[in-house]
Amino acid sequence: MGDGRDRVGEPAAVDHARIFAAAPSPYLVLTLDLVIVEANEAYLRATARTREELLGRELFAVFPTNPDHPEGSGVPNLRASLLRARDTGRPDTMALQRYDIPDGTGGFVRRYWSPMNVPILDDDGRVVLLLHRPEDVTDFVQERRRSRDEQARGETFRRRMEEAEADLYARARELRGALAAQAVANRRLATLVDLAADLAGCESVAELTEVVVDRGLGALDADGGAVAVRDDGGDLLRLTLTDSLGGVARARFAELPLTGPLPSSVSAYAGHTVFLPDRAAALEFTAEMADVVASTGLEAWAALPLRVGERLLGSLTVGWRAPHPFTPREVEVLGAFAAQCAQTLDRIRVHREQRRTSETLQRSLLSDPPPVAGLDIAVRYHPAVEHEQVGGDWYDAFPAADGATTLVIGDVTGHDRAALTAMAQIRNTLRGVAYVLGEPPAAIFAGLERALRGLGVSTFASAVVGHVRVPPASGDPRAAHLTWCNAGHPPPVLVHPDGTARLLATDPDPLLGVGPLPRRDHELLLAPGATLLLYTDGLVERRDTLIDVGVERLREAAARLCDLPLEPFCDALLAELTAEPDDDVALLALRVG
Repeated sequence: MGDGRDRVGEPAAVDHARIFAAAPSPYLVLTLDLVIVEANEAYLRATARTREELLGRELFAVFPTNPDHPEGSGVPNLRASLLRARDTGRPDTMALQRYDIPDGTGGFVRRYWSPMNVPILDDDGRVVLLLHRPEDVTDFVQERRRSRDEQARGETFRRRMEEAEADLYARARELRGALAAQAVANRRLATLVDLAADLAGCESVAELTEVVVDRGLGALDADGGAVAVRDDGGDLLRLTLTDSLGGVARARFAELPLTGPLPSSVSAYAGHTVFLPDRAAALEFTAEMADVVASTGLEAWAALPLRVGERLLGSLTVGWRAPHPFTPREVEVLGAFAAQCAQTLDRIRVHREQRRTSETLQRSLLSDPPPVAGLDIAVRYHPAVEHEQVGGDWYDAFPAADGATTLVIGDVTGHDRAALTAMAQIRNTLRGVAYVLGEPPAAIFAGLERALRGLGVSTFASAVVGHVRVPPASGDPRAAHLTWCNAGHPPPVLVHPDGTARLLATDPDPLLGVGPLPRRDHELLLAPGATLLLYTDGLVERRDTLIDVGVERLREAAARLCDLPLEPFCDALLAELTAEPDDDVALLALRVG
């Protein structure tokens, strides 16, 4: 019947799943760790993605920041809104956001969204899931922008006519010169404001200097520059400077005594601002400036302290080839630029210390493998170069209660201290469960799921657990028997003694954290000289290529390098595949003796 009731007059059952799938607005369902668990058809159409590409993956791993628009705030703004909804239990409506999405060919397409994030509560009022609704308003924004551009062109024409009339009737050359100087200063200040976005993306002093060279010096009409950083607890000043000779801007490095007489040292140590408008002023400042002027060809100098609060972090030095008078307006611009650089340098130092501390903690959890007769085991951990945070990658090898050797490789979702904490909990719990149960890998995963659920550890992770016994119960007494189970992890690589390599690809079992689901063990014999390679996805996954391509590249490299001893084999693999990894890499290699 058409009145929404069944034949006896009772309300008809409502198929909520069908309603969600058919809703015209895009919706995405996330776990509290921002892992995608459901998407409706409207969302798949809006993002040109399939369910297989989304489900089980962390939101910002699927939709990362556009590398061609790194100053975009879509990712941090959306993350903050989702966390507010999760932590407060209240809906969070966001302002209009630019958030570019991958186009499927390695590039990104510009998109604008009007997002809203809603917490989903259980019967006790606890937040259990997040509902993300992003309305695509790209067409509206682009139409508004076209209208503004047309209006701006008319306004520009009118303004140019007025400026032309002003020029015709201007009588005082001094006034024109003053106006021109003010315009130059304003242009410089505006450029330095734009530089704030570039500086926000700097992760090292070298990158900070690149921004100073590529854009900052141009805004100041300068010909060279240097960023100097105080050595913690020491008496040295470490410089990253530009080699501007021959018109080429390249970074090089030097050291100065912190208490030395040059302007960079004076600003970094005493906090003084130094302005030297010409060669005579430079030579009068200190005799050592004669060599500096001769080697660089720069005559005028400005050195400004890089200060945050009462802390002196270093100095910014800028040079010009010709005499350069410093007007009050330009002094203001230089001070603003130095303040921006100081804030960036302070953030870099803080992040570097956080990274060092977290990485030290992570490495302390990755213990050396035990010696095992008949087996060689080698391990590696290689952190990513791009972000200051750590991830949840780990490896492990330890003896089982029955004398076998247990091998583990795993990766917890996320790249922050929460991921590191979850990794430590999973690693240590898995060790205890494996030893106490004395069961095959699939049963170990089942026991681990029960323990994590009981301990309240809520996260997602992929992992491979293997048991290796030497010699096997039957067959070649020199061979090793491998039993393994794969929980949503990239497939291990097996290199045979003859140099051929293959993937131990199986139908993947679910990720850890999805629930206590049935899992399957797999078995094979490892011949003498065979090499088994376990790894995390940072070794094979790149932004511009499919993961299958990376896995095949690893298989080919492992086959080509298999004649190397095991330790050099691991080093060669990392050197070939991880020049600048996008993600942390954990690696465990086993070779039958």
